[in-house]
Amino acid sequence: MTELTHTDPNDNDPNDTDLYDDPSVGEMELEDRASLRRVAGLSTELEDVTEVEYRQLRLERVVLVGVWTEGTAAQSAASLAELARLAETAGSQVLEGLVQRRTKPDPATYIGSGKVRELRDVVVATGSDTVICDGELSPGQLRQLEDKVKVKVIDRTALILDIFAQHARSREGKAQVELAQLQYLIPRLRGWGSALSRQAGGRAGGANGGVGLRGPGETKLETDRRRIGKRLSKLRREIAAMDTIRETKRGRRVANEVPSVAIIGYTNAGKSSLLNALTGAGVLVEDALFATLDPTTRRSRTADGRAFTLTDTVGFVRHLPHQLVDAFRSTLEEAADADLLLHVVDGSDPAPEEQVNAVREVLAEITRSRKDPLPPELLVINKADTADEVTPARLRHALPGSVQVSARTGAGVSELAEVLAEQLPRPDTLVEVLVPYARGDFVARAHAEGQVLEEEHLADGTRLRVRVRPDLAAALRRFETNSSAL
Repeated sequence: MTELTHTDPNDNDPNDTDLYDDPSVGEMELEDRASLRRVAGLSTELEDVTEVEYRQLRLERVVLVGVWTEGTAAQSAASLAELARLAETAGSQVLEGLVQRRTKPDPATYIGSGKVRELRDVVVATGSDTVICDGELSPGQLRQLEDKVKVKVIDRTALILDIFAQHARSREGKAQVELAQLQYLIPRLRGWGSALSRQAGGRAGGANGGVGLRGPGETKLETDRRRIGKRLSKLRREIAAMDTIRETKRGRRVANEVPSVAIIGYTNAGKSSLLNALTGAGVLVEDALFATLDPTTRRSRTADGRAFTLTDTVGFVRHLPHQLVDAFRSTLEEAADADLLLHVVDGSDPAPEEQVNAVREVLAEITRSRKDPLPPELLVINKADTADEVTPARLRHALPGSVQVSARTGAGVSELAEVLAEQLPRPDTLVEVLVPYARGDFVARAHAEGQVLEEEHLADGTRLRVRVRPDLAAALRRFETNSSAL
């Protein structure tokens, strides 16, 4: 039986050994997140006070609305149910859900005029203050629908961005979320016309102000756009600098040829739980969508002593907003640069195959411009303990080569560790050496960095038959008795 042992669970850099693991970190983050729930009774409406928009938080009461344009009725219902989970994760209370069957969304109000009247009646009857649409609305659709239902209207993209903003913890994660939010906001800025124009003051405002200095000045909307543009440029520079730091850390791992495994999958599939089960990392685990936004890297070893890294990544979702894909591209590309993808699938989901397809679509979008192919993929069916009796057999047939586990109970984790160890890349140079006892440092390096196949203690030293990297093989050649490159 092959097992993974956790050896160096430090802060995102497996090469730093002076830090220690604190298993309570995830618990503290979970307590912090629970303590920041929204409070009922505060207004969430927009109040125009002179030139400022004030938005106060509350436990929002929402009505969901979707347009069924393709697929089956079950798929449409599943999409709306996922939207409800997203709304609950954001801190809202879902009161009602409506679906309209159309060939395509209405270009003016997303749903037809009759459905708009029905939606307005539902909003009044339930006392809701927000409508969430299961799609991305154009600025015109957003404005017209809001005018007709008389409450705040947001779309699926804005909802996901709000969840990301609540859950981002690191400086890089917060910058990436803010970048995505501003990219989404720019075409949806609203102004109040020339009444808020900045008039040219002093002599410039008079009749003799001179050419180009008479008339209205810059409007509030123009000022907002200009400031957002400056902020976007600053955020892009900051994220680019953070990318350089990540590339430096990743370059150190590549130079040391430490194999890397990226845990990917649909949101709330149990990726963080699986990381904890494999390494004891103690990262935050929560039964919520997009609980993990900041990548977490931990270092482990296989039973035969080979070191590798495991990276927990942000989850994917159907119709992931393109603003988020662009903002998190550098983070997501790190998964594409791994040696192995550990693709976690929620076995308790009604349609796990659709989750697999959604994740692969996002990966294809991220790596469209890459020349290198994606790394090999190992499918892991998680939450096997909560699935029904038929689902595991169906998934084994639909997803051949997959491993079924339960990160919560630990069932199947040892089998997964064994398969993972087999699929990790191995050192490709086989050498047979007789290392003098005075150079025990080379024996230690062979155990730490290679795969020792045979070891024998003789009178003249330690005989090793070992697979190692080319650089270590070159250092061992002075003790070599026989070698071959595979």
